[in-house]
Amino acid sequence: MLQRLSLRSRLLLGVFVLTAVGLLAADVATYRELGSFLLARVDSTLESAHPQIEQRAFPGGGGGGHGSLPVPDVNDGPPAAGVDWYQVRTLSGRLVVPGGFLVGGGSPPRLPATISIPAASDEADGDRVAFFTVPARSGRGSYRVRAAIEASHANELLIVAADLGNVDGTLHRLLLVELLATLSVLAAITGLGLWVVRLGLRPLRAIETTAAAIAEGDLSRRIEHVEPTTEVGRLGRSLNAMLTQIESAFKAREATESRLRRFVADASHELRTPLAAVRAYAELFGRGAAARPDDLQRSMSGITREAERMSLLVEDLLLLARLDEGRPLEREPVELDTVVHEAVDAAQILDPERPIQVELEPATVIGDRDRLRQIVDNLFANVRSHTPARSPVRVSLRREDGRAVIAVADSGSGLTDEQTSQVFERFYRSDASRTRGSGGVGLGLSIVAAVTRAHGGEASARSEPGEGATFVISLPLAPGRQAPPVQGAAGAATDRP
Repeated sequence: MLQRLSLRSRLLLGVFVLTAVGLLAADVATYRELGSFLLARVDSTLESAHPQIEQRAFPGGGGGGHGSLPVPDVNDGPPAAGVDWYQVRTLSGRLVVPGGFLVGGGSPPRLPATISIPAASDEADGDRVAFFTVPARSGRGSYRVRAAIEASHANELLIVAADLGNVDGTLHRLLLVELLATLSVLAAITGLGLWVVRLGLRPLRAIETTAAAIAEGDLSRRIEHVEPTTEVGRLGRSLNAMLTQIESAFKAREATESRLRRFVADASHELRTPLAAVRAYAELFGRGAAARPDDLQRSMSGITREAERMSLLVEDLLLLARLDEGRPLEREPVELDTVVHEAVDAAQILDPERPIQVELEPATVIGDRDRLRQIVDNLFANVRSHTPARSPVRVSLRREDGRAVIAVADSGSGLTDEQTSQVFERFYRSDASRTRGSGGVGLGLSIVAAVTRAHGGEASARSEPGEGATFVISLPLAPGRQAPPVQGAAGAATDRP
């Protein structure tokens, strides 16, 4: 049942029940203590007044016969304050003095037929006394009774009684006051508890509102005005941190999906052109090119060229897919200066008229030698595709803070800030010069960045329009291979025409 209630209802119910139990216990204790106190006062009054009643009931003193005892007149004045009725009877229950009202009006007490008196008493005069409460013979009143066997009349029982109307009235008024006070306190506690609970649960309502907004798609919403010193405030801070991570994850997934869609679209577009060319050459062959040697050679050459182009594109795509999947590369010590030197020689063979300035320091890294060579080859291929012929290139390899840094700087037209930030994206072309006619499809620098990341390094570019572009590859040096530069042939700067 409680599990179906809201947290606010359970908190209020708990406060209400605890308060009600506490007030009820206090009311009962107060009522009983006051009742005991008032009865003790009545008992004290009866104890103080009984000597006067004894003189009235036994005027002859000790040892007087029963026949000499007077029968009291109900209209006689009270011999002592606080006593409303008295009676004398023998121990066997026979009335000696039937009873008299010392204060007029009212119904006498309903006494039991047999009254038990303690066997001994600590009273100084030797009386044996018992106190008890009995109802009135008629009506709702009650009496406090003192029954005693007097020391001077061992065979007779003196009974005096006091009306408890004032005591009952006081207790009734106390009960009414306690009832009103209890209801007032419960109402006040409930109202205060409701206000405190609402104030305390306000952050939870904010969390609920924020969660509803996020469920509708607003991932930028956060829980505001959280107090770090409270449990709910700490929960709000934790939820804000979690929401930030979720938002970042969603943005990353959206970016990944966007790149994947663009990648698939670009790959399909790049493959469609050579496939269309192959189909065109095949149609040319089907229209009779086989009977014409020139057309046959043109068809076969075109099909071969486009097939090679598709093979290179597919190989690049497969390499990027393997790197995206995190497939491990070869892990062996590689002398990076030797790899760069070999790439420079190959670049001079492919473009012998371009001057290349080389400055290398010995550096050893852990990785895949073929892929590291592919990095440098792709950087040179990018220079050949997007810079004018005969424009110089500067290549350097140096060690900085435990890393091997390769820098390839060209003398082309340079890149804008936007182009620099996107130059490593797949199938990205910065300008009209980066076309299929120049031999590239926009994957060379993407492979450079992916292979560099697979080796634990970073690829970056910096450029100013009109001042050329510099591509920088930073790779961690192999452990224990951070010796100072060696002067000599390997470390000298050389210009190769």
